Formats: sequence, C-alpha cells, structure tokens
Amino acid sequence: MNAIVFGASGGIGRALVEALVSRDQYTSVFAVSRQGTAPDGAIPLKADALNDADLEAVAETVGSAGDLRLCLTAIGQLHDDGALQPEKSYRHQSREGFEAIFAANTIAPALIARHMLGQMPRQGRWVFAPLSARVGSISDNRLGGWHAYRASKAALNMLVRNYAIECGRTNDAAICVGLHPGTVDTGLSAPYQANVPDRQLFSPARSAGYLLDVVDRLTPADSGHVLDWAGKRIAP
Repeated sequence: MNAIVFGASGGIGRALVEALVSRDQYTSVFAVSRQGTAPDGAIPLKADALNDADLEAVAETVGSAGDLRLCLTAIGQLHDDGALQPEKSYRHQSREGFEAIFAANTIAPALIARHMLGQMPRQGRWVFAPLSARVGSISDNRLGGWHAYRASKAALNMLVRNYAIECGRTNDAAICVGLHPGTVDTGLSAPYQANVPDRQLFSPARSAGYLLDVVDRLTPADSGHVLDWAGKRIAP
C-alpha cells in the first residue's frame, strides 16, 4: 500500500515524509511540493496544490502506482514576511488577506480532495487527513482575533465532515479527519513562540511522530472529526 504527503517541502510535511519512510509501513511514499524535491526513500512529485492540471497529473501517477491508503495534506499559511499578519481586530481585515489565507488553508486541501479521494480504494481502511488547527474550533474560541486563519480552518473542518459523510456512503471503512499538530517549531509559528512552554513546542519530527501514531489508531468512528496530536477530539 502507498502513502502521499502534500506540502512535503514544509517543516511538518517533510518530517511526515521522513517518518513514513523510516517506519516502512508503505510500499511507496509520494512527496508532493512546488519544488519537486523529497527526502531519501520517497518519490518526489512537483505540483502546485492550487493548480487543477498539476493535481490531475499527480492523481494519475499515484493511481497507476497501486493501492493508496494514506493521503496527508500539510499545506497552510498564517502570515508572510510582509503585510499579511494575523488580525488582532476586525479593523485589520482585508480582502487580500482572506484570499491568501483561504487559498492555502481551505481551497488547496479541497482541490487535493477533489483529485485524491477518487484514488482511494472502494473497500478497506484508508485515511485522508489535512492538517487543521485547534483555533478552527468555534465552540473553543475564547480569545477572538486571527479572523482569516480561524475562519479558514473552521471551513476546512466542515469540508472534512462533508468528505467523511460522502465517502462513508460507499466505504464504511474510509476515514476523513483533520489533524492538529500542536505548536511546532516552524516558520509558521516562529513569531508566536515566546509564550509557549518548551515542552509544548514540538520539533517537526516529534509532531510528525505523534500524528502518525494517531493515524495508526484511527477508526471509522473518528471520521469527520478533528483530532489533536495526542488523539483527543477537538470540539467543533
């Protein structure tokens, strides 16, 4: 059986690919990124996750390789090096900011699902899991702010629920979940790490290990939910 990771050039994505290769559970591990590079032992594929033609080519390649049982999406954005920063107030919202954040956090995983869910087997267990975030929980939101990021992750969580329902109609062993990786020492979280206790700031490798442990324990009862790095469900 095979696995694929989108966003394989990022901190968490690359760590997930490396962990999958080292665990030797999968015959082939495909690593998809805009750069088209991959760690040793993985198969590199070059694609822009917002480009349908690129994703169609990836789907054809992966489909011809055999039994795809795991699809992970580690694509996301919170800020950039310029004007795009998490909003502290509604006054800071902008159309450009929402478009950029939703493109990375919601639209890209949705397009990946469009092309990859059809490659998953019609029988037997498989897992589709984009990385989400605890701040996408509506009921757990007590601080406000970060409007575009929170909204984009809440929208992603709804998509995961939709996919779980749809795929479960034809395969009762199919699993679609969102995964919260914790606070990971990557460029995404770098400006916001000052108040994070050392033991709660994970290296990419540590987070990837936790996430794959969660994936291994998933059952169809988890499908449609968002789980954190410890396997605990996050409230909608």
